[in-house]
Formats: sequence, C-alpha cells, structure tokens
Amino acid sequence: MPFLMAIAEYKWIKSGRRVYLDLAKAWSKGVAIFFATGAVSGTVLSFELGLLWPTFMEHAGPIFGMPFSWEGTAFFVEAIVLGLFLYGWDKLRPWVHWGTGLVVGISGVASGIFVVAANAWMNSPAGFDWINGQAINIDPVAAMFNDAWATQAIHMTLAAFVATGFAVAGLHAILLLNDRKNVFHRKALQIALTVGAVAAILQPISGDYSAKDVAERQPAKLAAMESHFKTEKSADLIIGGIPDEENEKVNYAIRIPGMLSFLAHGDFSAEVTGLDRIPEEEHPPVLVTHIAFQLMVAAGFAMMVVGLFYLYFYWRNRAMIFRRWFLWLVGVCTPLGFLAVEAGWTVTEVGRQPWIIYGIMKTEDAVSPMPGLQYTLYLIAALYLLLTALVSWLMYRQIITLADRYESANSIGNSE
Repeated sequence: MPFLMAIAEYKWIKSGRRVYLDLAKAWSKGVAIFFATGAVSGTVLSFELGLLWPTFMEHAGPIFGMPFSWEGTAFFVEAIVLGLFLYGWDKLRPWVHWGTGLVVGISGVASGIFVVAANAWMNSPAGFDWINGQAINIDPVAAMFNDAWATQAIHMTLAAFVATGFAVAGLHAILLLNDRKNVFHRKALQIALTVGAVAAILQPISGDYSAKDVAERQPAKLAAMESHFKTEKSADLIIGGIPDEENEKVNYAIRIPGMLSFLAHGDFSAEVTGLDRIPEEEHPPVLVTHIAFQLMVAAGFAMMVVGLFYLYFYWRNRAMIFRRWFLWLVGVCTPLGFLAVEAGWTVTEVGRQPWIIYGIMKTEDAVSPMPGLQYTLYLIAALYLLLTALVSWLMYRQIITLADRYESANSIGNSE
C-alpha cells in the first residue's frame, strides 16, 4: 500500500496533476489505519508465542531471535518515516517527502521478509546442532538465511503486492461502476491494477521455484498438497478433487500425466515421493492441505488472467479497462488475493504437521500444557473482532467521504 501512495505522489511531482496528489493523500490515510491495526495485532501475536508455545520458544528463541529483532527495527523505521510522510506535506520538499513514503514501503517489505525468515527456519531448521534434545553451536546468521528463506520471502512478498494491488483496484472498480468517468477512481484503478497484474504474472514463477524447493526438503508436504499417495515416476498433476485418505485416492479430479514430476523435479519421468514412503504418524492432514493448495492456485491463476487482460487492454485499447464487464471482473477479484494468502499460509503450516520445527520438534511437544487457555482464546478473539469492526468502520468512513475530502474524487470527466 505505501508503494501505491508513493507512485501516486511521484506522478503528482512529475505532472502537477491534482488527482495524483489527492490519491497519495487518500491512500496514506488507509496506510495509517492499517499500520495502527498491525501494531496492535502484532503485539498480541508476540504474547501468544510465549503463552501458547513455551517449549518451542525455549529452544527456538535463541536461534531465530535475530530476524525478530531486525523485524522490530524495520517496524520502528516504518513508524518514524510514516509520521514524516503524514505530517510533512507542507514542511518537506516534494522529493524528500516522496522519499519518506518510499522508505515506508521498503521498511514494510523488509519487516515482512524478516518474519518470513523466522517461519522458513521452522520449515528448514539450520544454524545449530541438536544433541540430546538441546540446541548447541548456535549460528543465528545461518539460521536466518536457511535454505527456505529465499523462496518463502519472494513468494510472500509477491503475494502481498498481488493481494493489495487487486484489493485496492477492486474497490475503485466497484466505485467506478456508478461513475465510470470519475478521474480519481480511474487513475487509482490503473496504478493499483498495474502493480497487482505484474506481481500476479510473476507469482507462478515464484510458485514453481517454491514447489521444487518443497519437493526437495519436505516431500510429505508436497505429497499432501497434491494428494499424492503412491510413490511413482511420471506422476500426474491433480487439479481439484476431494482426497479420500482411507482408500488413498482422489475423487472428481482432473489429472495431467507426468506434470507433477516435471513441476517437482523438472523431468516428466522423475520419481515423486508419495505418502506411502512417509511414516503414517508423520502424514500431514491431506484434505485440508490439498484444498488450501487448490484454492491458492485457483485464486492466483484467476488474478493472473485478469492481470494479463488488463495489461493487454492498457497496451492496445485503454477504453476497454473501464467497460462494465471488466470493472465487474476486477471487483470480483477484490478478496481473492487475501484468500490466496490465507490458503497459502494454511498449506505452509498444516502441510508441515506434525512438526513445529521440521524433523526436530513435534507440535504436540511444543504446545503449552497449562489449563484454562480457552479463556485467553476468547479474549484474543474478542480483541480481533473489535479490531475488525473498528477498521471496517474507519475504512467505510474514508470511502464514503472521498468526494467531500478530495476535489478530483468529485469531478466527472475524461480520465485522460
């Protein structure tokens, strides 16, 4: 989101058009709202780590604490420069002010990468020796830059740009349905959808990179993702379907011969490890992992197709972007990016089970044995529901008052 407002401000500085200044200011309000919400929800999460996973934190804390400390640093940098951006409109030179917005985006991306590095360590433990149930010879740098961090960081960063780009574009597309000549929403749609479309087209490349990495390091997760029960060469890629774990088959699925072998190992005849080679007590929940993976891929594919349509229209005939059918299509995509993100994290976490630290510590050995945790769950759930209601109300207020706050949002005319 900060990159969108930085792009809008850049266009204002270069062109002098009021619509881009209004866009930058409007989007900065959204950034501020989400930043405040993230600060509260992130604080809750940090408490939950110690509350729910004390054994895990006892062993993992000294190993992967470094990316968390760097994440905190990036968060504080983000807070400082966001303050400069929000309150420096009339006090800083235009290019200096634009630079603060750019730093907000960079520090936000860095913050996300550091958190993902910690999660990647759980999927690919490194930087220590595990002897007699204890971690020794700890190397926090090697732990942070583990074998999974690059693939996960790239995949999640692109996912964030896809989800945000399509959510913002979808919102403005819906508003354009009632006023298709509104300059403010037209420019907003073009900026947001350009970012989302480019990221959506790059995401399958990242996904292929991630899949090959998972096939190498976590064959059980790949088998659960694809409901691949039997080890075989020239393995079929399964699209859709409902796994039947008891009978080890997938009902109602579309199969593409040899494609799973190619996607996993770059060879149509390569052998793909199935769940039959994994001890039964180490099988991930296949149904949940498979459905989440299919949902992630389907949502990502849909946004990629819409993104390709948009870039083609932008190149050949920009008037097509503002046709009702295409605005409806973009509007339908509004939640898809975030559904894909949630589904992807479900694949990452559920697909790693029964391990909390892959191959080292099982989830059942890391969870807190203390009674009464359900009351904490009720409290945290209530807090998140309150935050949801608060953010929804604040964003609704922002949206319905756009025309009152910004002159270009109230104007009717050609977009170009």
